[in-house]
Amino acid sequence: MDETRVKTNSIKAWVLAARPQTLSGAAVPVMIGAGLAWTEAGSDMHWLPALLCLLFAFVMQIDANLINDYFDFQRGNDDAATRLGPLRACSMGWITPKVMLRAIIITTAIGCLIGLPLVYFGGWTMIAVGALCVLFSFLYTTKLSYLGLGDLLVLVFFGIVPVCLTYFLSVPESQQAITWQVFLASIACGLVIDTLLIVNNYRDIENDRRDNKMTFVVRVGASGGRALYISLGIVAMLIASIHIFYSNPWAFWLPLISYMPLHITTYISMCRIDKGRELNKVLGQTGRNMFVYGLTTAIGFLI
Repeated sequence: MDETRVKTNSIKAWVLAARPQTLSGAAVPVMIGAGLAWTEAGSDMHWLPALLCLLFAFVMQIDANLINDYFDFQRGNDDAATRLGPLRACSMGWITPKVMLRAIIITTAIGCLIGLPLVYFGGWTMIAVGALCVLFSFLYTTKLSYLGLGDLLVLVFFGIVPVCLTYFLSVPESQQAITWQVFLASIACGLVIDTLLIVNNYRDIENDRRDNKMTFVVRVGASGGRALYISLGIVAMLIASIHIFYSNPWAFWLPLISYMPLHITTYISMCRIDKGRELNKVLGQTGRNMFVYGLTTAIGFLI
């Protein structure tokens, strides 16, 4: 999409602001949770809550992107001259801040409306879970990412919460319990998705230092960031090996032969490129890798 000619508050501007390429990160944990539910419940699985979880994840991902765009602009962190990542809507003038703030309110409300029916399947606790998802969507950009807690939030809200919740809501009520196998699968998922944040922060390490944004990569340095990137994928696969013994071995073997080679070659590209805007290619490859992991894991469960 041509980003040089974007009319203010146009449809093209909103597509760019929503960052649809990030939606795979929202889909992967729901796919894995649904796959686990299918393994446990088979034809008795409830598909409607799984679909609602997917829609909620999509809307909240877009909401988080808009929040990130708006509040980083307010902080003055999206200088187009020094920014290495994709350009942002507010800083480029594609969307006015007032309209962006209104859109954040609307998308937050839509997310809450989509998640509300989950109360029927999981009880009133679902309202508290949804409220936490909304709260931390705001806290990530405004506070926690500057303290180096972004990776922990990814593990929780792109791993533990969506995988376990999708599984819990999709199995029959008599089977609604989070087993340690499901929990470990959610940890593996969160680690894989965190590789996307690692490479994003690795690319921005100098700018983040300048802005006093103490991401985990800033704290451990560039070499530590590279080591963390490759290690997360390896540890995730080691954890996922539980599927060989306790659920469906194909949920381990399929991602092992498809995801791991991609992860390793992407790591090699990361080391070769090292710095600059060209790392956006590594970011795109990492997004592809984590989608391959989620898809092959879910297919493994369905076999």
